[in-house]
Amino acid sequence: MEYSQAEILQTVAMTEMEHLDVRTVTLGLSLLDCASNSMTETADRARQKIERVAARLVQTVDQIGDEIGLRIANKRIAVTPVSLITEGSAGDPIQVARAIDEAAATVGVDFLGGYSALVPKAATRSETEFIDSIAEALASTRRLCSSVNVATTRAGINMDAVRQVGRVIKEAAERTRDQGGLACAKFVCFANAVEDNPFMAGAFHGIGEAEAVINVGVSGPGVVNNALRHADVNLPLHELAEIIKKLSFKLARAGELIGREAARRLGLPFGIIDLSLAPTPVPGDSVAEIIEAMGFERAGTHGTTAALALLTDAVKKGGAMASGSVGGMSGAFIPVSEDAAMIEAARVGALSLDKLEAWTSVCSVGIDMVAVPGSTSAETISAIIADEMAIGVMNNKTTAVRIIPVPGRGVGEMVEFGGLLGSAPIMAVNAFSSTAFIRRGGRIPAPIHSLRN
Repeated sequence: MEYSQAEILQTVAMTEMEHLDVRTVTLGLSLLDCASNSMTETADRARQKIERVAARLVQTVDQIGDEIGLRIANKRIAVTPVSLITEGSAGDPIQVARAIDEAAATVGVDFLGGYSALVPKAATRSETEFIDSIAEALASTRRLCSSVNVATTRAGINMDAVRQVGRVIKEAAERTRDQGGLACAKFVCFANAVEDNPFMAGAFHGIGEAEAVINVGVSGPGVVNNALRHADVNLPLHELAEIIKKLSFKLARAGELIGREAARRLGLPFGIIDLSLAPTPVPGDSVAEIIEAMGFERAGTHGTTAALALLTDAVKKGGAMASGSVGGMSGAFIPVSEDAAMIEAARVGALSLDKLEAWTSVCSVGIDMVAVPGSTSAETISAIIADEMAIGVMNNKTTAVRIIPVPGRGVGEMVEFGGLLGSAPIMAVNAFSSTAFIRRGGRIPAPIHSLRN
């Protein structure tokens, strides 16, 4: 695909006023060949492979950004779900967690994702032990991110894993009590997780992927927000959708340019571009403000699920028009702590957990970077996860939960995570118990429409 100079310059101009950036260039890397019968040897092999393959990643991507004039915010690595390479290894998987975290530091990336397990139907004994290790792994590392896929439309929902993950989240929060439960910000629980997602904390390199591949995540909520706020206030919604679609087309083309050039210089195949509007705490760089610009006093009020559906669909259509390599989740992210307008909407009571759950039906991640009281039980967290997984399974889409029970804090208090993770008001959870339901365990069977052979 050819890119005109005028098109590139027009897109680059967005970076000056509208916070356009390529949010991440992510190296996807298979570690399947690192498995051995010794955890120590597996850890050493994984460290060496990451350091070898990713040695020039950060330098190369920074050079491209400087040459083109487009900010590339993060450089990241996603690896094979680690539970797959530790299955037959004797020892503690924490060894691998620390080894790959050290490798990430050595090559200079911001985050490394893939300390993950895929257990949508059931888990082996090794996978169960691996999931139990996640809290310590996240609390004792800096760059490591983790995820567990507990549900798919074809398998149903593994409620034993959902229950276990609730306990893991509580433990991770307690292990980082002095940081507001920060370890939980590096963990995602999925339904229908995709194998080529470049965004953290849920990125991992799927077993259907190449040995090594370059994926790109492009974000531009500030660009879309600026355009909608300058549009005629009486413009019909289908015309607003056209504006978003055309902007998404430009964003996707800019991102693919970066990704293909990075892949060429590194001698690796180009994988996908994920065009997901991912907000930051910077004023204006906000998905909530895009929603409000369509005609709402606050994000979270009645009608905003319809508005988010319009936004998500227009983003996907624009990306699909621009590139044949659109992948990942490509839509709109709604992390509360990372979006200034969403923080305010939650603070004044316009946005609730129930509304975030409703939003999940039309976007990729619903309960994302949500802070809840530290007293919230593991069973309640598991119940929140179960609801999100059900939406994903029944609608054959990706859904996810990234929730932080903040130790020692209550509803209405603020917690500061810093950097792109921002800050969050602690939101109320339903006061009534779900404990007996969660303790049943077992599996919620796949829906009838999963029988599609």
